[in-house]
Amino acid sequence: MMRRTAIKRQNFGLTWTDADAVPRASVVSYNKASAEQRQTELEAAGSTQVRIVETKPGQVLAAQT
Repeated sequence: MMRRTAIKRQNFGLTWTDADAVPRASVVSYNKASAEQRQTELEAAGSTQVRIVETKPGQVLAAQT
């Protein structure tokens, strides 16, 4: 009999301060690689304090003030 192993899906969101000093938070979930890519994009656009945060399904992040 074959044993099945569960695949754990990890979800990540981002918080950051945009180039106009406005705190922001993502409203979508990313996998780790996509979150890291988005972090790079945000930093290239002049955002600061970009953080990747592990989230649970359905969790909504709040912008950090």
